[in-house]
Amino acid sequence: MNLLIVSSSTIHGGTYLDYILDDLKSFFDGVSEVVFVPYAQPAGISYDDYTAVANKAFSEVGIKVRGVHTFENPAEGINSAEGVFIGGGNTFLLLRELYANGLVSPLRERAQSGMPYMGTSAGSNVAGQTINNTNDMPIVYPPTFDALGLLPFNVNPHYLDPDPTSKHMGETRETRINEFHKVNELLVVGIREGSWLHVRGEQTELKGPHTARIFKAGEVPIEMGPGVLRLS
Repeated sequence: MNLLIVSSSTIHGGTYLDYILDDLKSFFDGVSEVVFVPYAQPAGISYDDYTAVANKAFSEVGIKVRGVHTFENPAEGINSAEGVFIGGGNTFLLLRELYANGLVSPLRERAQSGMPYMGTSAGSNVAGQTINNTNDMPIVYPPTFDALGLLPFNVNPHYLDPDPTSKHMGETRETRINEFHKVNELLVVGIREGSWLHVRGEQTELKGPHTARIFKAGEVPIEMGPGVLRLS
């Protein structure tokens, strides 16, 4: 497999995907057109407009973008794609639409056969085993929380460290992931803003300026990277 699992499409002070364009270009080397899945956007922007945002960024590296919604049969769009990009938004909505449009199996099969797959935020969440570690509000109910299963672990994009000066008494991201591990054994990788994972076959490499926080059930979380992550 060849996966780019990105925490966020935009970081503070930047524009859509600008901070990752160099890696994006090399990741999609030889690809002339990427099929974009805009299903995660719940409101305020149409699929066409969201696709245009992605196309503007990809055009900076000479790659065209076509929305999967423009295909008469979306599954055929995935099956014929040179590469796929799934953008961010609401993970529950995204997964529901992937199932509703019959894209879960085609995405899984194409990615497992080596087609480049890039996700940001919600698009990264659905690459895991389940979407149980998303930060999003469950605005809709997908038929299952089981995701594409491309990764042998789950990710928590937009991972935030606790602010020691804050008086907020709500749960931290670490608290919520520890709650997940009360009833689940699956490893979780917390990816901070501006960082991403490049998965090639069995190897997972953390890239970007930050470490990742690794959560294993029953163990104290640890920091790793950048570099090849030792997750076993």
